[in-house]
Amino acid sequence: MIAEEAGKSYPAYNRLVDGLGVRGNIKAQEALAELITYLDPSKGFRKTSNLLGLFKPILGRRKVYSRHLRRALQRLTASTNNIRTQHLTAKKEKETLSRVWRICRQEALGRLATPAQG
Repeated sequence: MIAEEAGKSYPAYNRLVDGLGVRGNIKAQEALAELITYLDPSKGFRKTSNLLGLFKPILGRRKVYSRHLRRALQRLTASTNNIRTQHLTAKKEKETLSRVWRICRQEALGRLATPAQG
């Protein structure tokens, strides 16, 4: 249900589903739909990864991140790599987020580069 709505609302969603190879996996598609609503292609990868809590810890600095987005990323990573959540690592999560961010960014840049028809 949420995956169908995301496919209608976000043009990059269907391309992401094919690029990650999660078509048919409902759990992964729902996690991707949660993530894509917060991805901003105009921001860099570092800001996006910081939003999801994938940052190097710095003593004394407040660590602000979205817990429900991090959990959605963990569900997506576990589904795409066919592993259990106990075997997740931050490196695998960062690789998954990098793939999602790159595809979303390419889609956004492709839409901007397309000349107007008419």
